[in-house]
Amino acid sequence: MKAVCLLSGGLDSATCLAWALRHGYEPYALSFDYGQRHRVELDAAWKVADALGAAAQRVAKIDLRAFGHSALTDDIDVPKGRDEAEMGHGIPITYVPARNTIFLSFALAWAEVLEASDIIIGVNALDYSGYPDCRPEYIAAFETMANLATRTGVEGRTRVKIHTPLIDLSKADIVRLAAELGVPFGLTHSCYDPDASGRPCGACDSCLLRAKGFREAGVVDR
Repeated sequence: MKAVCLLSGGLDSATCLAWALRHGYEPYALSFDYGQRHRVELDAAWKVADALGAAAQRVAKIDLRAFGHSALTDDIDVPKGRDEAEMGHGIPITYVPARNTIFLSFALAWAEVLEASDIIIGVNALDYSGYPDCRPEYIAAFETMANLATRTGVEGRTRVKIHTPLIDLSKADIVRLAAELGVPFGLTHSCYDPDASGRPCGACDSCLLRAKGFREAGVVDR
């Protein structure tokens, strides 16, 4: 079964790719060069796709810096050193406007070309409070729209299903699952604000949540 798997190069998306392989899918990895300040994640995505054995990988180039309004695509400082209460309050400045809608639309286009009925995305419970496009009701709504929007859907050749295997998992649960699936942790990249050499800052929300997940899972982050 062919499936399009969104692959940023981070821990969650790498776990989704490994999950797809474990469940018998032939995964086609889709990454995005969208003007993000942490473009080093694209190098990670290529390495992860190769290491895990994706059927193919594509990088779609779009420029969300044209709209900005996010610390990931604009000249805005990435928040550092926030505690869990701060991270769980409101929509953070690292939210990229409509990013998952854009990414899932590209995934839907490639799925239609492949005549694939499955799309896999690594949204999870830790994102619910902050990112509106990571909620289950959003995913359900997009799936409904997807099946109205394509030629293969209208002709009955495909019926798109969006899989969210991490949606009910904590970061520690994701780490445990990734370890079980053999995800190469050392190839993944999670930091929002790496230095010029690609080294993680260790203080942004993504770095702190990753560290907390590994610590609670009792797994060494290589």
